[in-house]
Amino acid sequence: MMSLGETLNNLVHQSAFFGLTWGNYVMILVAFLFLFLAIKKGFEPLLLVPIAFGMLLVNIYPDIMYSAEDTPSGVGGVLWYFFRLDEWTILPCLIFMGVGAQTDFSPLIANPISFLLGAAAQFGIYAAYFVAIFLGFNGQAAAAISIIGGADGPTSIFLANKLGQTGLLGPIAVAAYSYMALVPVIQPPIMKALTTDRERKIKMQTLRPVSKLEKILFPIVVTTVVCLILPSTAPLVGMLMLGNLFKESGVVKQLQETAANALMFIVVILLGVSVGATTSAEAFLNVSTLKIVGLGLVAFAFGTAAGVLLGKLMCKLTHGKINPLIGSAGVSAVPMAARVSQKVGSEYDPTNFLLMHAMGPNVAGVIGTAVAAGTFMAVYGVK
Repeated sequence: MMSLGETLNNLVHQSAFFGLTWGNYVMILVAFLFLFLAIKKGFEPLLLVPIAFGMLLVNIYPDIMYSAEDTPSGVGGVLWYFFRLDEWTILPCLIFMGVGAQTDFSPLIANPISFLLGAAAQFGIYAAYFVAIFLGFNGQAAAAISIIGGADGPTSIFLANKLGQTGLLGPIAVAAYSYMALVPVIQPPIMKALTTDRERKIKMQTLRPVSKLEKILFPIVVTTVVCLILPSTAPLVGMLMLGNLFKESGVVKQLQETAANALMFIVVILLGVSVGATTSAEAFLNVSTLKIVGLGLVAFAFGTAAGVLLGKLMCKLTHGKINPLIGSAGVSAVPMAARVSQKVGSEYDPTNFLLMHAMGPNVAGVIGTAVAAGTFMAVYGVK
């Protein structure tokens, strides 16, 4: 039998303190910061809480993300199995279906010009793509990194896998989801810097009513047109529009409720925790990762600015009928970006309600980011 001293010694050396590096402690502090922002500040807790907790777990107990091939027993860590669903692009597609089932596309249907604002906000993606190539990334890696500018986590994961950039998947996914959660912090300074007080106070006319037939036809038509032009977008655009058809058809209420609630929240848990678990100190604290995070921020900032600037141009062309603030919602973070447009506008005029107007570019941004991903896939011959 082991002596008491040996037993205590084994217990002490089995604790995490003896195996952690300084990098692990840094990432644990980052996890604490994310939890603070999510719980205390309310920065998109549905995203940040599971991501931060996954980050915390993997830096205390790295084995939780070990693949089956890396373990003597041939059984991988539990979060590795969660992450496999990301690599197989299952979770991103299910997220898109849930978003479609939750989202009202009426603002976009009622004001089709919103498509232009959504398209303008994708400028950040293409700008970051060329900057990434300049910094030494190959074309596929640059494309996978640049899609972060759409502030669309599922699309970022989907494209990184399709382009064979699984080695960069963790940093790309964390950057994309972090910027989605930090939309209320990043966007307002850019929006305010590019607009005047008068522009921020512009009140837009009430949107026209949208018929049920239009709502039903929209997901069918968009799927048909977009997927015929870019078939590689079918998994994302198709699931987004299927979820919306569940919502608008009115004949599959149970499917719509499941996709929008139970299934959506299960997928968010699995995806968020597994994405956070990719941020081990060894994988995350390196120069390439810092470049990816920086490029994502540049892309997101450029996309926000491009949307606002096109909004300003449209404001002039329509003689002040469009508030430029809604252009910032052209990034894909639904509905966070639209809420930020509303918040900034109401700071200057509490009676100004921009939310529904901003939802048009916001939904267009989701479609635009998926199209941008499909374009990169077409360029590099990926189906």
